[in-house]
Amino acid sequence: MTQLADPRDETAASAPVGRNVTYSSSDGLALHACDYGNPLEPWLPVVCLPGLTRSHRDFTDLAIFLSTHRHRPRRVICFDYRGRGRSSWDKNTDNYNPLVEMNDIFDGMAALGVNRAVIVGTSRGGMIAMLMGVARPALLAGIVLNDIGPLVEPLGLARIKTYVGRTPSPDDWADAVRILKRLHGGQFTSLNDEQWLALAHMSYREEGGQPVADHDPALASVFVGADFDQPIPTLWKEFRALGSIPILTIRGGNSDLLSTSTVAEMASSHPRFESVTVPGEGHPPLLRGAHLLQRISTFISGIEGSGPPAEAVIPKPLATYDIDNW
Repeated sequence: MTQLADPRDETAASAPVGRNVTYSSSDGLALHACDYGNPLEPWLPVVCLPGLTRSHRDFTDLAIFLSTHRHRPRRVICFDYRGRGRSSWDKNTDNYNPLVEMNDIFDGMAALGVNRAVIVGTSRGGMIAMLMGVARPALLAGIVLNDIGPLVEPLGLARIKTYVGRTPSPDDWADAVRILKRLHGGQFTSLNDEQWLALAHMSYREEGGQPVADHDPALASVFVGADFDQPIPTLWKEFRALGSIPILTIRGGNSDLLSTSTVAEMASSHPRFESVTVPGEGHPPLLRGAHLLQRISTFISGIEGSGPPAEAVIPKPLATYDIDNW
């Protein structure tokens, strides 16, 4: 297991931004993704999947770093699930589940002409990535699991339940930072003021200069009836089925959702497993800072070897989806 230093240098804020893409799910919902880089690049594309209430903004730094890489610039697509970010909300809250969301990602990859990619999944996104690897293993060249594994700790889930759909609306960005510090300050002990503000801008969208929650409050329904005193279903069977797919796991040093013992068991259960720890951060680590971004890039390059894989991307005509610039 690699222990990362605490990076303070951040990705340049003036770097290029992505293209907003809207596509339709199989049941007709308008869904959003942010598409970075040149679709014709020969290197493996990367598909980024956020956490339960999160959006594509969590991956901005990573997407810019990978899509503008000096030696291996690659396409990076960051998805918003239904009910999050720029994607439409679903009137049927039963559809806020990993299997439906997995199929939405399959629809998005097909619409954007991506037939094989490295998946970067944060928390719930990592669960979806593992399910994708079982359902359609040929689509996955590799997986980066950000603070998630086959076993999640009940304490962490119980903590998340306390604030999903219940967080007060901030008055301004300073108030947004105060709210986040109150919720997560015990886990993210190494963030400076600039990083807390960056986290606020990842967590809220800006509307009229004010921070606004960026997900359907009905997502709290996923915890209805949850009893954390009972054994929580695991994904060990699914994880062990991914033996041919390289996996990099990132764990926050203060995480209460992914334990060190689970990471150790993952390592002993998988022949192509790597892991890193981000000190001073909890669930999930922020995908920012030169050291961590380079570690992810190195993992992806290792999958490719010395040259780009054949047929990593099959671009489709722009007429198949709507696209615009930020």
